[in-house]
Amino acid sequence: MCRQTRIGILWPALARFRKLDPLAAAGRTDRRGRIKIHDMDQPFESSRAPEPVGAYPHARRVGNLLFLSGVGPRERGTKKIPGVRLDDAGVLVSYDIETQCRSVFQNVRYILEDAGSSWDRIVDVTVFLTNMKNDFAAYNKIYAQYFDEDPPCRTTVEVNALPTPIAIELKVIATID
Repeated sequence: MCRQTRIGILWPALARFRKLDPLAAAGRTDRRGRIKIHDMDQPFESSRAPEPVGAYPHARRVGNLLFLSGVGPRERGTKKIPGVRLDDAGVLVSYDIETQCRSVFQNVRYILEDAGSSWDRIVDVTVFLTNMKNDFAAYNKIYAQYFDEDPPCRTTVEVNALPTPIAIELKVIATID
């Protein structure tokens, strides 16, 4: 029996079940009975963190988890990146990874606090560095200062480039009440 035939035979039974299921009756499940994720989540924008460089929110809450989009060290309302020096053509001349680390950690803190979570509720961090060989030691030293007790899980990945001339970006998951 082909898939279409099976669905055609089962469809009346599924339709009756959907009428009995309160989530389905409220339109909160898809045709297969799975809860729609977008009915459970809430996008969030911080008023203190730098504006996203693309079409995405600063964070999204799903249940008791807060998922932050990639956060860089830029300053809100400007294109200024702490610790970055550009030439007149906008080409990167030099950067200070320690300054960028402190700035990105502050931006993450802004988003967490504005969303109703906090730094100590971070459970997972994914870090993107553009130069692992030169920057990892300095980044790791600063990371240890910010997460001196009960550090979250962490993954550090080297990438070829990030969307703006930055050397670090963090993707964070935290809990929220």
